[in-house]
Amino acid sequence: MKRLTLILLFAAGLTLSAYADKGYKFTDGKLVKTTSVKNQFRSGTCWCFSALSFLENEIMRAGGEELDLSEMWIVRNIYFEKAVKYVRLHGSLNFAVGGASHDVINGIRNYGIVPEEVYRGLNYGTDKPHFNEIDAVLKAYVDAIIRNPNKKLTTAWQNGLNAILDSYFGVRPEKFTYKGKEYTPQSFAESLPINIDDYVSIGSFTHHPFYTKFIIEVPDNWAWDTIYNVPLDEMMAVIDNALANDYSVEWATDVSERGFSRTKAIGIIPEADVESMSGTEAERWGKLTDKEKEDALYSFDKPRKEKKITQQMRQEAFDNYETTDDHGMVIIGTATDQNGNNYYKVKNSWDVRPPYGGYYYFSRPFAEYKTISIMVNKNAVPTEIRQKLGF
Repeated sequence: MKRLTLILLFAAGLTLSAYADKGYKFTDGKLVKTTSVKNQFRSGTCWCFSALSFLENEIMRAGGEELDLSEMWIVRNIYFEKAVKYVRLHGSLNFAVGGASHDVINGIRNYGIVPEEVYRGLNYGTDKPHFNEIDAVLKAYVDAIIRNPNKKLTTAWQNGLNAILDSYFGVRPEKFTYKGKEYTPQSFAESLPINIDDYVSIGSFTHHPFYTKFIIEVPDNWAWDTIYNVPLDEMMAVIDNALANDYSVEWATDVSERGFSRTKAIGIIPEADVESMSGTEAERWGKLTDKEKEDALYSFDKPRKEKKITQQMRQEAFDNYETTDDHGMVIIGTATDQNGNNYYKVKNSWDVRPPYGGYYYFSRPFAEYKTISIMVNKNAVPTEIRQKLGF
């Protein structure tokens, strides 16, 4: 009971100053114009929702109108591409609904794009994406093809795959009318005020040389696409330069970290600030077990000191599977808490929800530590970094 009381007292921050700053209070800084918060619901399609949201922002930044582009158009077409590659590799590929931001770029390049109202992709009786059955059916189908019961693949299997996809997502329109004008998916993509070849992906890892491109080794990179590799400080400089010049940033990151709270919509990498503790407070801290200290650090009761992130820390977390590629969002601005600590304001695709209407705040150390990669307009990259990368 005594130990429990100690941790509760510490977590509550039992000082006069702690009462004053209970909880987090964010003040937004520079914000980029962005489209509405969407809802991926029960589908592992954050990669598509985030990348299309990013491109919607880019369209507005380039002077275009606000659009709601069809996520399921991309998902449906990419699922077909992934299935073909999975069969070609005898099943030695991650066949799941997950993907990466470059899948959206490749999808638009190969299949065009359509507005949401033209292709909602919900042809299975729900008004929101619900992929449990879709994922299971598609996996069972391609695994049956790989088992090759005829000892030779038939010429019908891809038609069968398309039939399944059309049944769940809907038949793809060859032409459609939008705001009084007729388009094909390709001509609609070409009508947008952006160049799909302007977008580059950047990360920061030491297991490949800096200023080169490499295939990022995460399971959802089924397409084996490459990213540019730069030192940590330059990756962060790209993010900062983009936001300062009205560009948003597509962000692939890890939200399995304990420092991320879904309910509080905050991501942090806290560290015990023993040096600033008073004598009594330091004494209480010293009596806590490691678990109690962890619980106190991750109580999200007030802003805390955060870890200083190094290149080595990033790499070790990636190498040890502590950093995994599990979510995509869009960085749309900066913010500070009541203590002046720096954060990024991030748009998620988990619907409009409290406490910040579907937006989340991630500390700068969290971004330094847990970023897998970013996608930006190449013109948002500082000139000196562009020169090093050769574009």
